[in-house]
Amino acid sequence: MSPSAADMPPDLFSEMTWSDRKIDRAMLEKLSLLDTPVTLIRCDLEETDATRLSFRGWVFDECRLHRTQFTGAHMEGVRWTRCRGGFTDFTGADLTDNAFVSSDFNNSNFRGARLSSARFTGCKLTGANLTETKAMLVIFEETLLTAASLRGFSFRKAVLNQLDFQFADLRSCDFRDAVFGDCSLREANLADARFEGADLRGADLGGIRLQDARPFRGATISRSQASQLLAELGLNVQ
Repeated sequence: MSPSAADMPPDLFSEMTWSDRKIDRAMLEKLSLLDTPVTLIRCDLEETDATRLSFRGWVFDECRLHRTQFTGAHMEGVRWTRCRGGFTDFTGADLTDNAFVSSDFNNSNFRGARLSSARFTGCKLTGANLTETKAMLVIFEETLLTAASLRGFSFRKAVLNQLDFQFADLRSCDFRDAVFGDCSLREANLADARFEGADLRGADLGGIRLQDARPFRGATISRSQASQLLAELGLNVQ
């Protein structure tokens, strides 16, 4: 059994890097009081209550974060690498300037979080809730957003590369002037989304019927995409 915070010598909490430990709230409370950011490597924080604590500038590398609660936490400038955090709760947390790299946060809750200048690269956000986030200049690259909830999210003027929005809730999203490269919008809910000036030639529009294509007004699509939409009416484009 891993020792508790009370069993550990006080000078241990002056260390800036911890690895291969089970982390509980008592440990996090002491570590969060340090003036220097902490690095956690292969640590287990599963189901730990970390609500409203401060983690500014911390590094989480290969950590287990299943159902960890970061609700309302102060996490500006945090870096997450190869973490596994299904059902992690970031509700209302400040994730400004965070970097999420090769991490799995499926079904996690980011509702109401601050995500300004955050970057997600090579991540899995299947089923994640990103509604009501404060998100300026957020970058998603090579990321799964399958069945994610992004209602009202702004991707205006973004360059979107290798994003999978299949079955995602994209209602009222702003894709104006965005450029899609190797992305999928297959079966996504696009009600009231805006695409004026968007370049959709690099997007998979499969499963979208012509009568549901009104949001694409003002966007650029390819001839093959137009043929796909018109095929819904039984028409062939030569």
